[in-house]
Parts: sequence; C-alpha cells; structure tokens
Amino acid sequence: MVHIARWKMILIALVVVWGVVYSAPNLLSSETRDWIENTLPSFMPHKTVNLGLDLQGGAHLLLQVAIDEVLKERIDDLEASSRDAIRKEKLGYKKVGTIPNGIRVTPKNAGDAQKIKKIIRRANAEVNVLDSDNGAIDVTFTEQALKGMVDQTMSQSVEIVRRRVDETGTREPIIQRQGEDRILLQLPGIDDPQQIIGLLDKTAKLSFHLVDTDTGRSIGTRNLPLIEEPGRTVPIKRRAILTGEMLTNAQTTLQDGMPVVSFRLNGVGTRRFCDVTRNNVGKPFAIVLDDEVISAPNIRDAICGGSAVISGRFTVQEASDLALLLRAGALPASLKIVEERTVGPSLGADSVEAGKIASIVGLVLIFFFMTFTYSLFGIFANLALVINVALIFALLSGLQATLTLPGIAGIVLTIGMAVDANVLIFERIREELGAGRSVLSAIDAGYSRAMSTIVDSNLTTLIAAVLLYSFGTGPVKGFAVTLGIGIMTSLFAAIMLTRLFVVLWVQKKRPTTLPI
Repeated sequence: MVHIARWKMILIALVVVWGVVYSAPNLLSSETRDWIENTLPSFMPHKTVNLGLDLQGGAHLLLQVAIDEVLKERIDDLEASSRDAIRKEKLGYKKVGTIPNGIRVTPKNAGDAQKIKKIIRRANAEVNVLDSDNGAIDVTFTEQALKGMVDQTMSQSVEIVRRRVDETGTREPIIQRQGEDRILLQLPGIDDPQQIIGLLDKTAKLSFHLVDTDTGRSIGTRNLPLIEEPGRTVPIKRRAILTGEMLTNAQTTLQDGMPVVSFRLNGVGTRRFCDVTRNNVGKPFAIVLDDEVISAPNIRDAICGGSAVISGRFTVQEASDLALLLRAGALPASLKIVEERTVGPSLGADSVEAGKIASIVGLVLIFFFMTFTYSLFGIFANLALVINVALIFALLSGLQATLTLPGIAGIVLTIGMAVDANVLIFERIREELGAGRSVLSAIDAGYSRAMSTIVDSNLTTLIAAVLLYSFGTGPVKGFAVTLGIGIMTSLFAAIMLTRLFVVLWVQKKRPTTLPI
C-alpha cells in the first residue's frame, strides 16, 4: 500500500529546508555574507563552498625536503655515540670515519673487533654491524631505519609547513606529501606567495649558547656570523643550553619602542635557563637561529620566570615572522622550491563559468528528457533533482570542502546519474501497469522491486568513490568527494523525495490512471 508515515514526511521536509537554507549563501554576494556573519546569530548559515586553486587562482609550490641533511645528522649522532660507547669500555680505535649510510670504525687492536661490534650493537639497535677491509668495522643503518627516518622527516615537515601556512591566515591550503621527498603546497587566493616562501626558506632551528670568552681555541667552540654586525663572528660553545623545543609560545611585542619577540619556556627550559643565567651573570650568551647569531647580550641577572625576549634590529614584519616560526616549530630539514606556479584569478573565473554552463546545460537536457518521457512524474523527478543539487552544495559548504574543477565534473556527472534511479522506478511502474495491476499496486511494486537494483548500482559507484579518495591525490580526491556526496543525496532525492511527491499527489487526486 502507498503510504509514508507522518514522521518521515516531517524528516524529509526538514532535510529539504536545511539543504535549501545552507546552500543559499553560495548565491549571495560576499558583502551580504559578511553582513550575515557579523550581524545575525552564529548559527545562521553563512559558509560557502571554498574554491580550489584552479577555480579562484593562487599559488602552486612543490617543495623538496633535504633528507640528506637529516641523514647526515643521524650519522653524526651515530659517530658520537659510538665513540663514547667505545671509550666508556676503555677500548681504543685508530679512526672513526663516515661512509654512505653509516660510519667505519678501525680498532687499534684487531683482537678488540668483536668487543667493539657488541658495544655498537648494544648502543644502537637500528644498525647493521659488518666486517670491512683491513680489519675495520662498517656500521650502517638498516633499510627499515632509513625508511622510518624518511617517513618521520616527511610527516614532521608536512605538519610544520601546515602550521606555518595556517598562521598566515590562508584559507583551505592543500598540503600533502608527494613521492619520496616532496611536499605539494597549493594556496588558493594567494597572488604573491613570496611571504609564504620566505617563511618556508628557514628551518627555524633556535638555540641558546654561552659565548666562549677564552682567547685560546677549543674543540667545543665554533664561530657563527652575527646578523647585527655583518662580517663579525661570535665564538659560541657547541653545546646548547636551550633549544627551540623548550619554547611553549612566542609573540611580537614592543620594548623601548622597538619590536622584539617575547617567549615562554616549558618547565624543563625554565629550570635550565634559571640555573645557567644564575651561574653566568655578567657573561654574554648567544641566541642562534639557523646557524646565525641574532644577538649576543650579556646576562644581567638570573632569569627564572620562564619568559624572556629576543631583541635585535628587527622590523615589525621580521619580528612577526620570527614569532610565527618559533610558534610553528623547527623544520627537521631545509626545503627547496623545485616548482612554483601562479594561477591567475581570470583563468579560475573562466573555469567556474564553464562549470556553470556545463551544469545548466545538463540540467536543462535532463529536465526536457524527464518531462517528455514521464510527464508529471518526470516533473517530480526534476524538482527532486534541483533539491538534490542544493543538498550537495549545502554539504560541501557545511564540511568546508574545497571545490576544484574535477569536483565540478563530479557534480555534473552526479546530475546525470541522479535521475537514473527514477528512470528505473518509473519503468518498473509502467511494467506493472502493463501487467494489469492497479495504480496503487503498480506504484508500490515499482518502488519496492526497483530498490535492490538502485542500491546495488549506487553502492558500487560509492565504493569506487571511496577508493579514489583513499588512493588518489589532489584533483582525484576532489572528484571523489563530490561524487560520493552526490550519490548519497541522489539516493535520498530519488527514493525518499520523489516518492513523497507521488504519494501526496495520489492521496489528493485519487487517480485511476497514471500520467507516465
């Protein structure tokens, strides 16, 4: 029997109203949306679909992560830890040098080789220890360790890039790993990416060192350039008293009318900074950023409050950028820009216009076909299709998804597929009428018997969309998102909405024949 419970009717009506209301901001001007956001309560719909790089223009950057720098650091650490472990056991060695992916240790006594190998294995679990020529020992990282190092470096780099870009206020950037050592960065709406590039050029490795005031040369000292005085170097002690990982926050402020960066330390950093400054009052210490000394002030008093300032000859923008870098954290390796493109807004506007034309042409052709073929029932299907499109944009707006040109293709494809379920249902109703069933019985049989076919066909397409999203990148994901959302809204529109229209019409008209 053709019947829909009242609570289902109310639920369908609420979904339709929600879709229309939440998709409406996409038709409003930006000024009207800003007025709604600033004037009306926050629950009022004001979000729109975010346009991707290919639709509104912007910057496209392909970054390469210097994995070799991280590997070199790991090899240096391996060399230092191996030296310490061998010395601790009071064994000797002639030489410890680097080789690809590891180090080579030459024992002083050939009889100590086995002991040294055991010591190195015990100190470093992620290495292969093998005999080499002339009694030397090759210590290299395992393939699993190298892969883990690359994966960790890339995930850290992607996260730090995301933090730095988010701090600039860029909306909906696309940041993802591409290949073995590259990061794809797309910035919609950014015409000049130079500020972003400037932020990404710096690894932002911050550290604090005591200045070596001894006149004699020391192994534990290195000379670094002083930014404030070009041409001058500062001898600093290699061991850092603080590192950037101990910072919890950094902000730009003014001190004596000059921009400075104030920062706060965590508990460990606060205690260490307090001890070092208390024991070295009157001595200079250096603030080092990316192997350059920002400033080298004298320690006047013990600093035990957990906060301090970094001063220098900063402009307001330089101080703001430095605070941003310190908040976001240090990159594990430097980044190199291997590809840079800028997409103009005019090209994006052309793409949007082409997408609109394609969607409108598709809708008009479908409207004509459904009305000509199925008469009044075709009009029901067309009305459901319009609401279906509204639901798609409402969901995209609510999820703050980024719409790209392939995403528009997914919407156009969805429009074509959306009436497919209605075609199956209406043809089934025709068959049932031809078999001699009554109007109510034919409608009921048409919806119930076509259901399995509709679910099967849409489920397989949805599985394909999920796989495209899982394994695809960039444009493919955009296509998969709109296709997946379109499938779900199409099922609602075809199965629930058109059936509601048909049931309401039948209950009102009590027809003896169907205009189909």
